[in-house]
Amino acid sequence: MGKPTGFMEIARRDRSYAPTEQRLHHYDEFTVSMTEPEVCQQGARCMDCGIPYCHNGCPVNNIIPEWNDMVYQSDWHTALRILHSTNNFPEFTGRICPAPCEAACTLNITDQPVTIKTIELSIIEKGWAEGWIVPRIAKHRTGKTVAVVGSGPAGMACAQQLARAGHSVVLYEKNARIGGLMRYGIPDFKLEKKFIDRRMAQMRAEGVEFRPNSNIGVTIPIEEIQEKFDAVVLTGGAEHPRDMPVPGRDLDGVHFAMDFLTQQNRRLAGEPLGDGSELLATGKHVVVIGGGDTGSDCVGTSNRQGAASVTQLEIMPKPPAREDKALTWPNWPMKLRTSSSHDEGCERDWSVLTKKIREKNGKIETLELVRVAWDQDDGAMSMNEIPGSEFEMKADLVFLAMGFVHPTKDGMLEALGVELDDRGNVRAGTEDYKTSIPGVFSAGDMRRGQSLVVWAIREGRQCARSVDQALMGSTILPR
Repeated sequence: MGKPTGFMEIARRDRSYAPTEQRLHHYDEFTVSMTEPEVCQQGARCMDCGIPYCHNGCPVNNIIPEWNDMVYQSDWHTALRILHSTNNFPEFTGRICPAPCEAACTLNITDQPVTIKTIELSIIEKGWAEGWIVPRIAKHRTGKTVAVVGSGPAGMACAQQLARAGHSVVLYEKNARIGGLMRYGIPDFKLEKKFIDRRMAQMRAEGVEFRPNSNIGVTIPIEEIQEKFDAVVLTGGAEHPRDMPVPGRDLDGVHFAMDFLTQQNRRLAGEPLGDGSELLATGKHVVVIGGGDTGSDCVGTSNRQGAASVTQLEIMPKPPAREDKALTWPNWPMKLRTSSSHDEGCERDWSVLTKKIREKNGKIETLELVRVAWDQDDGAMSMNEIPGSEFEMKADLVFLAMGFVHPTKDGMLEALGVELDDRGNVRAGTEDYKTSIPGVFSAGDMRRGQSLVVWAIREGRQCARSVDQALMGSTILPR
């Protein structure tokens, strides 16, 4: 490395946030970037650690030490080339990836990992600012056609790689705009949609054809797609949310989290809000059930809409504030994570089970809750209600943010008759991504279940390689 002792001499620094009182009045991103000299200095902290565990921590296997070193030496152009060799969309991962690479960093043994995520975002934004990111147009056309169904990160990555291999690619999306849950599920304050549009322009120049408002299996028969294309890739995500079957679930005021988040993103984009009533947290007591990122996004959105109060409940126990590194490192640890949305105003509670939703005049009024204890026996966790721990909570609006169980099956998957795995996902291999239907492949959350944007990009890239191999007999696409 360029500065072997950098990790001993330079303290970790990272991006900061605009003050809460400012950012709550808008939906734009609010991170405060570091200067280029500051980022270069952080790159010097990357150790010559022998075994760069960050490679395995990163699902796309980013070549992190090398581009850290290039940034330290102010060779941003080479850093960008190395970064793009493994990741089609660093501007997405640099914003919304939870950075498992930093958890795996050797310096994380002392809670001071290299600021990999910030350096990654700095590289890609430097590349856009300098005009280094241009379309990579295939020199030869293969004459083969591929339909990619679902325009989230897996579909976008797959489509871009296949277009660069010379295939004619059409990317279908059922919604009005391209991007999947990055467009409709991630709030603008975490990912402004102009960054998706910017990358789409590059892909369009490379030959990818975008067809939004195309609901395959509903408005367009899947058989028609199979007849027109040499290969079909299913990248529609895992959209079926986990429900909470308790008395009062069907009352007015109880909604899936993604309905709320999608509606706000449509509102900001000037799109029709879709079916159902308008969901606004303004002046209401909001309860978010589910402690993950989707729940956190509901917290931030509710606060921006002017909620009277926001409470987030989680059925699992409160994680430890700090993990036991001897047991967890370099793997992703279970520990308490507080997001910027939590800092903006939110009460959080753990080991809480919802028993009933009570109503008044047809609308929710309170939640009947009980505390639970978790016991572990031979590795299996069991839950028991704590006698006498029942309590109630005022609620005007409840968002269910308990994750997603599998893809939606009505429409395309049912019409196609593709084989599903035990969890209800499309069954396809991790080597060839082939489904049970000849000529049909699947990647991303639709194949693996709910996961991270970085895993979706990885699977999209690997699936593209498999499709290219199947169509041409050989491939030059990286795995």
